[in-house]
Amino acid sequence: MSNSPLVPTVRRRQLGKALRGLRNTAGLTLDGAAEAMGWKGPKLSKIENATQSIRPAELAGLLTVYGVSDPEVSIALDSLAKDAGKRGWWQTYGGVLSPAYADYISLETDAESIRIYSPGLVPGLLQSAAYARETIAAIAMTRTPEEVTALAEVRQARQAVLSRTGRPPLDLWAIIPEAVLHQRFAVRPAIMREQLQRLLDAAELPNVTIQVMPLEATLHPGTIGGFNLIGFPGPLPDVVQLENLLGSSYVEDADGVKLHAAAFERIQATALPPEDSLALIARMEEGTRK
Repeated sequence: MSNSPLVPTVRRRQLGKALRGLRNTAGLTLDGAAEAMGWKGPKLSKIENATQSIRPAELAGLLTVYGVSDPEVSIALDSLAKDAGKRGWWQTYGGVLSPAYADYISLETDAESIRIYSPGLVPGLLQSAAYARETIAAIAMTRTPEEVTALAEVRQARQAVLSRTGRPPLDLWAIIPEAVLHQRFAVRPAIMREQLQRLLDAAELPNVTIQVMPLEATLHPGTIGGFNLIGFPGPLPDVVQLENLLGSSYVEDADGVKLHAAAFERIQATALPPEDSLALIARMEEGTRK
């Protein structure tokens, strides 16, 4: 068994950050908390820095040391500790998913809410199957047709979070520039018609809100690029995902997340209200039939 440090995924960093915050709230130093647990060496430091895992029983003891009595906090952190190396349905596609993408799907699965400003494409959670395949084929330039098909299947499977049972479905708020909805696919013009209808259908869900950024909109913070603001329940800190051709990166510090949350509020205020947005989408969908 390897003793190499664990890869500090976003999930592990979340757990470490939450535990560090609880320790500070309890007024304990690293050495003091470790001594209370009977631990030697830098074990607690490694846990907080996401390079060592923590067993559920150890977590329960640590929360007792920190005086945590809120069951919601305990349940959230226990779930995070158990799932730090989480394997889910997406592991079936391990041959085509990068570790970073698998990490993101894991976060998306646990998220309570996601706020998206998507300047170039319809967000993946709202894409029709045909739209997903066409856009993946265009962006994933080094992928084989078989891999493109698999990635399109993954994108469709991810959408289950919008209608999951057993826990509240993901609360999704997506803002899409009008220009994105004017895109036309030369080979299959019906793709955008189907995609526009998919948006209208998704918006009927009580947990999905869609806004359109009109062509005549004034400048706003989203002009510099898109982002996903991912919110979690309980004590888990929110994170922001940024994406480009090389993959994903994350903003995890509190000030950075707060800045993006404020930016999203400004983008919301600049976009059309949800009712007007859906009316515009409906007109555009009707226009594709002519």
